[in-house]
Amino acid sequence: MLQGSFRDDVLNEPLLSSLAETRKEIIAWKQDYNRQRPHPSPGNLSSEVFAMKSRRKAQAA
Repeated sequence: MLQGSFRDDVLNEPLLSSLAETRKEIIAWKQDYNRQRPHPSPGNLSSEVFAMKSRRKAQAA
C-alpha cells in the first residue's frame, strides 16, 4: 500500500523542477501519510494515532 500510495501521490505527478522541490514534496507526503491519513490495517487510524494508543496500552500493562 505504501509504495502504491507514494507512486500515485508523488511520483506520478508532473516532473518537479528541482531536487529541493522533490525533497519538499516527499517530506510533506510522508507527514501526511504518517500523521493524517487513516490506514485500514490498524483500525482505520493514522499511524501517529495508532502508535500513541499502542504506547498508552503498553504503559498501562
